[in-house]
Amino acid sequence: MKTTMVIPSYWRREKALADKETDTVYDHPTPIDEEGTLARTLESISILEDRDFDLVIIAVSNAPDVEDRVEEKVGEIIAASPIDVPVHLFSHFHLREVHSVLKEAGGEDYQGLLDLAGYSNIRNLCLFIPHVFGADVAVLIDDDEVFEDPHFMRKAREFIGKKADSHFIGAVAGYYLQPDGTWRLDRERKPWMVHWDKIDRMNEAFQRIIGREPRLKETPFVFGGNMVIHREIFRMIPFDPHLTRGEDIDYLINMRMNGCKIFLDNTLAIKHLPPPKPHPTWKLIREDIYRFVREREKLRSQEPRDDMVIVTAEELDPYPGAFLKDDLEEKVADACRILADTYRSEGAEKDEVETIYNIEIAHSEAVERESSFQRFMELQEKWREMMWLTDKQAVRSKLREILVNLEV
Repeated sequence: MKTTMVIPSYWRREKALADKETDTVYDHPTPIDEEGTLARTLESISILEDRDFDLVIIAVSNAPDVEDRVEEKVGEIIAASPIDVPVHLFSHFHLREVHSVLKEAGGEDYQGLLDLAGYSNIRNLCLFIPHVFGADVAVLIDDDEVFEDPHFMRKAREFIGKKADSHFIGAVAGYYLQPDGTWRLDRERKPWMVHWDKIDRMNEAFQRIIGREPRLKETPFVFGGNMVIHREIFRMIPFDPHLTRGEDIDYLINMRMNGCKIFLDNTLAIKHLPPPKPHPTWKLIREDIYRFVREREKLRSQEPRDDMVIVTAEELDPYPGAFLKDDLEEKVADACRILADTYRSEGAEKDEVETIYNIEIAHSEAVERESSFQRFMELQEKWREMMWLTDKQAVRSKLREILVNLEV
């Protein structure tokens, strides 16, 4: 099977320069005056026994004023890496070229489907580029990971496109190994975590799915940096750009609504070595509030359709299901009040105020006023039209000219 591996790499201004309010927020973008983690990921590819795939690195800038330098920086890292697979660089310049082709072929409507800002948009490029390459399989990896299993690619392609209990295997999820080599999340327990028990629920889910046989089983969670997606799926189902966080699990929900299942292979592991997140605790909780409220809204706003399947929060237990039910606002309030008390005792007044504001956000800003299900149906239809459009020989030829020029 023709395979394209795609690795996004996120960058920001120099370390000494502060971010601006207009900058796109990512977990840990690398300052452009540092080397970051990408080189380490690329070097680890040499351990893979099966290197029969194309590799695309997406250079992502969190602000327009550093786009050109980010593209140059990532290109230098790729050029210095000892990789013996065909490697290509995709960045903001190339996206503008793609937009031009799509506008000429089908109008401006399709341009808005592809963007280099926000996790979901980046993931959609991780699907679109393999599609243009003519790949049967897209392998999504992140740049804060390293390969340790020589057989990773063999395992990644072992089940994809086949059937399990009469179900088409359109997507296979792997999982992350923590720095200590285990899959279990080990975090210091804080009082507010009694109510915001995300780590406990994740570990419970990991134990059920990763820690038990059989090797391949349906999963309620996925990791965006270790996903294998078949063309029959990525031609039909996009990531939802309205979800700024948790786009991986939201994609699982999108697939389930379309009657498709994601299976997890409990031998498909990759080592996850992320830099520390620079954000305060209240901000990390706020990001979760937005993702869970909006994912829950997508479930709540589902409408019966002959070509769709109704998905419930209970099907996604214990994680993320535990955070997609009616008591979500109660969890937020109880956890944030305890965290605010901690900030108050430490004299961190601003952090205390922001933490209390999280409670209001769960009832207001995070809540969408339109049907997120209906909006996604419209997005999905437009995505399918775009993918069919790019199947036309004339359009695909122009897009492939751009991709051929990506080669470093």
